[in-house]
Amino acid sequence: QVQLVESGGGLVQAGGSLRLSCVASGRTFSNYAMGWFRQAPGKEREFVAAISRGGGSWSYADSVKGRFTISRDNAKNTVYLQMNSLKPDDTAVYYCAASRSLVITRNEYDYWGQGTQVTVSS
Repeated sequence: QVQLVESGGGLVQAGGSLRLSCVASGRTFSNYAMGWFRQAPGKEREFVAAISRGGGSWSYADSVKGRFTISRDNAKNTVYLQMNSLKPDDTAVYYCAASRSLVITRNEYDYWGQGTQVTVSS
């Protein structure tokens, strides 16, 4: 089992920045690729970004490319999502998740955190 706990969400004005963190415990963190997803009210949970086990490869949704950056620190069992130039459309609950490989499909992730709310005001 892998336990994931997100933090760093909050309320920010459009154009602002937030940094989300997700701390993992349980099994060896570096054995898992990590992803961030988000879910807005009334919408499906969607892929945001993912990073490989070693941190050398990553993938982003088109909607966040150039604004969000995913990174990880395997020594700290933590994955981050730096979010810049935030827009009201970025408002959602953000979830981190763990998978055996770098994938963007939700159902290929084995473990999920509880989520952290991000609200961007206009």
